[in-house]
Amino acid sequence: MKIKYDNEVIKVMSLFNSITQARLKDYFVDVNGLPVFVVQQSEIGKAVGKKGANVRLLEDKLNRKIKIIEFNPDMVKFAKNLVYPIKLENIEVEGKNLILTPVDKKSRGLLIGRAAKNLRNIENIIKRYFEIDEVKVI
Repeated sequence: MKIKYDNEVIKVMSLFNSITQARLKDYFVDVNGLPVFVVQQSEIGKAVGKKGANVRLLEDKLNRKIKIIEFNPDMVKFAKNLVYPIKLENIEVEGKNLILTPVDKKSRGLLIGRAAKNLRNIENIIKRYFEIDEVKVI
């Protein structure tokens, strides 16, 4: 699937690059309206900056919270990066499904969200890069 960017998205990506100097793989706004930046492997430290300085600067410029995710070609590692800081006991792939096992009930609630909104959001982001049918939480 080819991803197309409009001028507004390109401006935000350019701003991100000029502030962080990190190699950006992708940028989009998730279903919760949160800007999500996906950086190349091992670029997360550069993107976040010392003590989160780049994140704060970007949030000030964009006037909203942001999320930065490190891309990984391994779907399990990418899923772990995506849900961070939520702790997971296990992540496994069964056929075309990705199964997340949280460590406790609170983590489970955060993963799923009200009316499964967070879970569908996670699923949409993972589907952007990998061939899967569904993300399940058990």
